[in-house]
Amino acid sequence: MQDEETWARDSLRDVALEGIRERRRARRWGIFFKLAVLAYLFALLFFSARPLLGLGADASAGPHTAVVEIEGPIMADSRASAERVIAGLERAFEAPQAQGVMLKINSPGGSPVESSRIYQAIQALREAHPDMPVHAVAGDAMASGAYYIAAAADEIHVDGASIVGSIGVISRGFGFSEAIDRLGIERRVYAAGDEKAGMDPFTEPDPDEEARMQDMLDGIHEQFIDAVRAGRGERLDTKDETLFSGRIWTGEQGIALGLADGLGTPRTVAAEVIGAEQRIEYAPPRPFLDRALERVGGAAARVWLEMQHPALTH
Repeated sequence: MQDEETWARDSLRDVALEGIRERRRARRWGIFFKLAVLAYLFALLFFSARPLLGLGADASAGPHTAVVEIEGPIMADSRASAERVIAGLERAFEAPQAQGVMLKINSPGGSPVESSRIYQAIQALREAHPDMPVHAVAGDAMASGAYYIAAAADEIHVDGASIVGSIGVISRGFGFSEAIDRLGIERRVYAAGDEKAGMDPFTEPDPDEEARMQDMLDGIHEQFIDAVRAGRGERLDTKDETLFSGRIWTGEQGIALGLADGLGTPRTVAAEVIGAEQRIEYAPPRPFLDRALERVGGAAARVWLEMQHPALTH
């Protein structure tokens, strides 16, 4: 009986000790992972801050190509906003050692107002600095508002597979009038002004309102066309009736139509066209937190993709 009690006591002690050891191991792993996460975030902040080290260093950098990147949708609150891009353009044009300005563009377009502001800023800066060449280089896409901006450059360089063009204006929406009728929903709108509630998606479209919307889109489209004509001039193949239809082309097709001047990459344009192989980015860096979160999100997305579809990543 005493042996059984001793065995039970020893067993309970062993179980308790093993539980304590397990908690210690879990605590050590928890500390390890917390330190790893902190080290990763510190590294992200450090490498995000590195571009700041080059700000204002253009005077001592020697001859170089001043790069202003236009990446993603061109919107007021995006990394390709007019405010951010124009700030970079002003610094690039005024850099004493810059041999030329490169618009490094990878964007499907966006706001016509933001695009127009950047286009006009380039035109004004070119007038103020007539000896500074400006070259636009396309990535995957240089379409719509992004092409609007590129038209202000001296030359446009593309990859054969780049998407260029889309010289048009679009306004998208939905109509829910039949849906709310079927659901028995009563629409109540109170407005001051006869046309304040125009183009309401929950009411039947009004022909007069649609005509006014089309007139507005046509007017913006004409502004776009005028900007492209002014920038590209006689290089455009104006005999092609689809040139300003909103259609998109590959880079090779764009060259044939006069929408682009030739094939080129940022490296080859800097070295062989502008004549300054060293490239320095002049667009103001975005806030640390925005960039850190973007990189963390991108890393998490890549990990998830690798777990779900290993064959799709490399």
